[in-house]
Amino acid sequence: MLIRPSDALLPLDEVARARFLRDGFVAVPGVVPPAELAEIRALYDALFDTRAGWERGDFFDMLDPADRPEQPRLTQLAWPSRHAPWLAHTQMRANAQALAAALLPAADLVWEFAICKPPRIGAATPWHQDEASFTIGTPYRMAVSCWIALQDVDEAMGCMRYVPGSHHGPLLAHESVGGDPRAHALAAVAPDLRRVESVRLRAGDAVLHHSRVLHGAGPNTSSAPRRALTLEFAVRDRAQLIRRDFAWNRGKWTARDAREAASLPLAERLRRGLRRTRMRLGW
Repeated sequence: MLIRPSDALLPLDEVARARFLRDGFVAVPGVVPPAELAEIRALYDALFDTRAGWERGDFFDMLDPADRPEQPRLTQLAWPSRHAPWLAHTQMRANAQALAAALLPAADLVWEFAICKPPRIGAATPWHQDEASFTIGTPYRMAVSCWIALQDVDEAMGCMRYVPGSHHGPLLAHESVGGDPRAHALAAVAPDLRRVESVRLRAGDAVLHHSRVLHGAGPNTSSAPRRALTLEFAVRDRAQLIRRDFAWNRGKWTARDAREAASLPLAERLRRGLRRTRMRLGW
């Protein structure tokens, strides 16, 4: 069921908020204005075609431990607006912010990424909870993600799938895909998938989801790439600061992490290490 917006900034009404609270997700149409859609899609394709940000670790394959760029199956680009600043000033961004604010007043954008599943070989996104990826230093325990489709998306293309109401339960144990800590993606261990709902979207539509709701997406078996942008919003609160990594994130070190570290000046690498130590000690 899609909740129809009442004006340009897409405020969520009580029906939409109630469904989000009950199920942990809700679909909303028209988050990307038609006038912006073609330009955003063209920018998106250019960023992926050029592997923008590869050297600094922004561009990577979520599943391949070696992170080889030759034939990626589930590619992600962190902070696309870093490489295409216009994206930060779109009506799409303003609409997503308004939607998140209806659920989390005063929420800020804390994470932004794009995911591309290439045609026919795009891999499934493992079942997971976003909260499982929150690492030491994350200044919040709950977030709302706005997952935006840049083309029509159905089961053949790998639409989003959710376990309704799973955000009311515990954070499940997770593990690196394939048991290899060099792989970026996490997968929930033994998730209960007896009740799953697929969310088909039209180009420009979005689905909002809670950071604890269990979700994944199927492979892309279609003849077109599956393009998606995700904007994550949260309220930063030092009292909610995560001071210990989850067990599955301890010792995790990916090729993306290595490229990012290598791109930083030595002083910045040392500063980050000191900051993590201080947080663990509660300073």
